[in-house]
Amino acid sequence: MSHVVLLGDSIFDNARYVPDRPPVIEQVRRGLPPDWKATLVAVDGHTVTGIAMQLPRVPTNATHLVVSVGGNDALLASGLLREPAATVGDALATIAESLVEFRAAYTAMVKSVCALGKPTAFCTIYDAIPVLGGAERTALAAFNDVISRAAIGAGLPLIDLRVTCAHVDDYSPLSPIEPSVVGGAKIADAICRMVAGHDFRSGRTVVWV
Repeated sequence: MSHVVLLGDSIFDNARYVPDRPPVIEQVRRGLPPDWKATLVAVDGHTVTGIAMQLPRVPTNATHLVVSVGGNDALLASGLLREPAATVGDALATIAESLVEFRAAYTAMVKSVCALGKPTAFCTIYDAIPVLGGAERTALAAFNDVISRAAIGAGLPLIDLRVTCAHVDDYSPLSPIEPSVVGGAKIADAICRMVAGHDFRSGRTVVWV
């Protein structure tokens, strides 16, 4: 039996933001073939370094891993957007400096997840969040560049949530940075199509939406 495990943050662990509606994990279970299983180990609020605490909880019979994390790292760094800068170049340099630690942490996380020897996919951070402005979306693009390059470097599939969740209805009215039941359904659909359709033996990065 195939067994899909979701690691990461509230993109997957979104039950509290969709009360009385199916969270992402349940939507994934409904979308998988009847003889497949899905388990949630993602934790709302976790950053990239938090994946280390999730790995021991990955079931030994897991056959596929899907990781969506990094949004909280970007959120923690968002205070930099309010820092003064003499020029646009100086502002960009400040953002670049903030990415050094994120890049190192994300790269190390990818290696630790891949060390489990399971077919694995990673997700970008969605950016159509209703409360985000142009500056936030531009800075977030830099974080997504790190994620995309890490997936490509490892030859792993990438689910691009920027495209998957591109409408205001994809975000929870209780917290605009979390997926709604509508967005969750789109995320679950992308996951189910990816695990069923991607050739993990190819060592090639394919973008799924």
